[in-house]
Order: sequence, then C-alpha cells, then structure tokens
Amino acid sequence: MAVNFNQNSVFNLKPIPNEQVRAEVHNLFISGEEVECAFQTIRDQLVFTNKRIIAIDVQGITGKRKSYSTMPYSKIQYFSIQTPGLIEIFPDSELYLMFTNGFTAKFEFKGNVDIGKIGRMISEYVLQ
Repeated sequence: MAVNFNQNSVFNLKPIPNEQVRAEVHNLFISGEEVECAFQTIRDQLVFTNKRIIAIDVQGITGKRKSYSTMPYSKIQYFSIQTPGLIEIFPDSELYLMFTNGFTAKFEFKGNVDIGKIGRMISEYVLQ
C-alpha cells in the first residue's frame, strides 16, 4: 500500500534505522532539519523529522519513480494513538493524524514500536 497523504491508511510500517532513510530525502531538508524516526513498508517509507512528516511512495516495477509528500506538524489539528494489547501475538499500534484541511491519515505500525514516544514527539512540535 502506498504511503502518501492522499490516502486514508497505511499498514505494516516497521521501524528502520535513521541511516536507512532514502538518501534523496535529505535533499528536501531545510536548515536544521533532522530525522527523528523512520518506518518502512516493503518499499515505501514514512519519515518523522523535527519539522514535518515525509512520505515516500515508491512507484512502478523498477522503483525508480518516487512520490514525496510532506506535511508540517503545524497542520495537525489533533491526533490519536492506539497502543497494542497486552497479549497480542503480533502487536501493532496505530496513529491517526487529523489535519486542518480535513484529511485524516491512519498509520499502523508492526512490531516493537514505542507509539507513546511518537505521540510525545508530535505533541512537542504541535504544541509549540
């Protein structure tokens, strides 16, 4: 499933080391912007920086074509997180972001993801 801000849901995001963020993403950065955390589906990535959220949608069979979508934290009106259950075999967490333009994005994270940390990070940038 493609990662962008034109669709409602993205599933199976798994954490990746910040060093594995696609190199070309850094060309989008403004002065002082840094990666906070990053996640990946099979080919697509979702990157949280200290300024915004960047979605990279890898397209086509070869994957050479990519679509980059960004949304600054200032456009988040409110958000919601769902933590995994106590005895889940495959724990997952969910993040809902509601933007000022009326768009709602839902992201499902698989595995050992500290969704509370993501919530605190978003709060830091939204409430400043």
